[in-house]
Amino acid sequence: MASAVVLRSLVNRNIASALVQRSARSLAIQVRSAHSDTAYVPGGPVYKGTVNDPTTFPTPNRTHGSHHWAFERLLSAALVPMTAAAFVTSGSAYPILDGLLGISLVVHSHIGFDTILVDYLHKRKFPILGPIASWTLRATTVGVLVGIYQFNTNDIGLTELVAKVWAA
Repeated sequence: MASAVVLRSLVNRNIASALVQRSARSLAIQVRSAHSDTAYVPGGPVYKGTVNDPTTFPTPNRTHGSHHWAFERLLSAALVPMTAAAFVTSGSAYPILDGLLGISLVVHSHIGFDTILVDYLHKRKFPILGPIASWTLRATTVGVLVGIYQFNTNDIGLTELVAKVWAA
């Protein structure tokens, strides 16, 4: 930089700028050839498209995401007979069914709320609020699972609670 200033003060500006550009270009060629496998393109790197072009996406995969979708649908479909069976039988007579119903309801709710957070509070758009909301949901889900476990083991259970509320 200092040599360029001295050169400009001594010689005509056009000649000095031509010398500086040539030396900078040769330096860029040397640096690029030393650190890259691609050949130097005069005028700089070539970018495909413009800033207004859409982002390229990975190639579609038939199974990507289908496992989550299948699990969500299977869980939703399993909740219907599980709920009916839990309310026909007594929760104290079938505690495993009561526990499965409690876990299934919490997991079903977690998946639904997580989908809402992914759709409306995505971490790319909300880099602080998105992860905070996701971790809050996870912590709340763990807390609810602990509460359901405590309620089913130390109290009357989920199905007995619903039966008492329904009869009241």
